[in-house]
Amino acid sequence: MKIDLVADGLLDRRRFSAWQGDTRKAIHTAVARAMRDTGKAMAERARGEMRAGFKVVKPKFLRSMHAKVFDRKAKEFPALYIGSKVPWLGIHERGGTIRGRMLVPLLPQHRRIGRKAFARVIDALMRSGNAFFIEKNGQQILMAENIAENAQPLARFRRAERERTGARRVRRGQEIPIAVLVRRVSLRKRFDLARSVRGDLPRLTAAIRKAMSKV
Repeated sequence: MKIDLVADGLLDRRRFSAWQGDTRKAIHTAVARAMRDTGKAMAERARGEMRAGFKVVKPKFLRSMHAKVFDRKAKEFPALYIGSKVPWLGIHERGGTIRGRMLVPLLPQHRRIGRKAFARVIDALMRSGNAFFIEKNGQQILMAENIAENAQPLARFRRAERERTGARRVRRGQEIPIAVLVRRVSLRKRFDLARSVRGDLPRLTAAIRKAMSKV
């Protein structure tokens, strides 16, 4: 998403190019500083949107939302970026449907597992020959036996099985559900980064105007 900020010629690129070199440099520096100062608060408010939309989040996930100012090109006006390096965050902003053969892990409630960690679990089960599918209620479910060889990869799935069944322990050799095979997943819109950024544009405009008035 790209938002251009234009207010009474405040960020008019043609006007910026027409200024003398020293004046342009001073304006460039002042505006970049205003963007950095205001951008921190804008990023924090965007993190607030993430906190509200994602009930279970890690601090590292929240910190991925950050502000960055691009101001290395002296002949161009600085640009403020508000965003995250998390690649899948965009679909949660828009909502949508992912299609394809996907394994959705069956974990304890409110628990998550990273993509790479889940891949390691599946790899360990496959290498030991302890992975097979069953069909239940029209769904394809990946199962594994609770064996000593896979004790560590199965730990969180044993916990999930105990929570589902209410059993105090999972017996050795008992079959445990690991994941369900799905062909599409629909995700609702969970937070609105564009709304958060647009709501802060007047504050950013005022900060830039104030910075330019001191040049």
